Amino acid sequence: MPLADIIERHARASPDRCALHFEGEDVSYNQLWQRIERTTDVLRVHGVKLGDRVAYMGLNDPAMLVLLFALARLGAILLPLNYRLAPAELRAILDHSEAGLMVTDEHHATVAAALTSAGGLKSVPLASLSVNELVVADQAVPQSVVLDQLPVLLVYTSGTTGKPKGALHTQAGLVWNCVISVHAHDLSSSDHVLTVLPMFHVGGLCIQTLPALHAGAMVTLHRRFEAGAWLRDVQQRRPTISLMVPATLRAVLEHVDFEKTDLSSLKLLNAGSSLVPVSMIAALHARGVPVCQVYGATETGPVSIYLRRDDAKRFPGSAGEAGLHVDVRLVDERGDEVAPNEVGEICIRAPNVMSGYWADADNPAFQNGWFHSGDLARRDHNGFYWVVGRSKDMIISGGENIYPAELESVLAECPHILEAAVVGRDDARWGEVAVAVVVQKPGASLSADDVLKLFDGRLARFKHPRQVVFQSALPKTALGKVQKAELKASLG
Repeated sequence: MPLADIIERHARASPDRCALHFEGEDVSYNQLWQRIERTTDVLRVHGVKLGDRVAYMGLNDPAMLVLLFALARLGAILLPLNYRLAPAELRAILDHSEAGLMVTDEHHATVAAALTSAGGLKSVPLASLSVNELVVADQAVPQSVVLDQLPVLLVYTSGTTGKPKGALHTQAGLVWNCVISVHAHDLSSSDHVLTVLPMFHVGGLCIQTLPALHAGAMVTLHRRFEAGAWLRDVQQRRPTISLMVPATLRAVLEHVDFEKTDLSSLKLLNAGSSLVPVSMIAALHARGVPVCQVYGATETGPVSIYLRRDDAKRFPGSAGEAGLHVDVRLVDERGDEVAPNEVGEICIRAPNVMSGYWADADNPAFQNGWFHSGDLARRDHNGFYWVVGRSKDMIISGGENIYPAELESVLAECPHILEAAVVGRDDARWGEVAVAVVVQKPGASLSADDVLKLFDGRLARFKHPRQVVFQSALPKTALGKVQKAELKASLG
């Protein structure tokens, strides 16, 4: 099924049912479809055609969802940008994707202007997509084109690593992800999803928001997460489902209004992105709210493994079972499946897995039809998965991915640093934070502040190290590879 058909069918069947609530305004499924039709025409005016990449930079907004569905009708591709990235990182993504148009909200117009000033990339305000004063000729996609097989979403997993990785998802893949997520959450048209995580991530967009619209449910959308606002809407609007990452969940639990907020409307609270401390899970269970989990990656749709409502209190801390229509294997270094309760790398094969990386057809992450996640887990005798760590050294801080190689490349440019490594350190608030371990050249006298200033203007603030540790040498293997596990353990 083409992605936009989801909304068109609901608009015909239940035109007056509320699809979206945003800042005091209800948008019915019929109104949503009308907005999609108008935006499709506006995009045609701007020359958007089959296969084009259209970037979006802005906060959560119903118009972003409208943009996605309108691009799907044209066979074009949405490129959501993480507005928290540094300009150099955004530039690298735009260049790599060869985006031809950028849509931006009023909050990011200045950054957009700077990014488009070099030429070759046109920028239009988000608000303009709802106004169509021009009559355009019908430029329908040729009948020979099968829309649901076309790519529609391009999401980058890193910034200026030298070779940005863009996960490319088809319309059929997103629809399959909706089907799988509906099963994960027992979603129906009577549900009400509260979305507060940023939709430039597949988590905020694809775990619950698009699946809710697929089910004909209602979505209350916040521009950005704020713990007090989340608690107020749970109290007043009575959602049934919401999605958190550990950092936002902690903010809610620590908020002064948490204990007095009525949470009884929530049939479940989902957590994704990284491992959730059992203590946080217990705090919600004590309030009668089952905490479920979703495991996946940008590349996997992302719904792959999940803990459903009925199992949440039986297996707290587990990632759950393999999802509907999802095959999961745990393999050792040789690629052989491991025995129950043994640790292996999570490999996934499913219809919602990306079609591939943009401009990187030979990436080794795909092997014989399986996506190799780099994450490690064990599977118990009940079939439940328990994530134990990451074979890759990626750091997840507050739901954001930090790749140590990005930080290490900045440190390597400093003439006073002999060698350096970046590792993650457990953090009560953010889950993990980056720590830079630095060996200075003889005679150098860098301070921690000197090291931290190296990242200013180079990388997004959330990627910056939260601590600098000076050492005389880094632990290494006989072949000279830094032993990051040993290094991390030494930091305590």
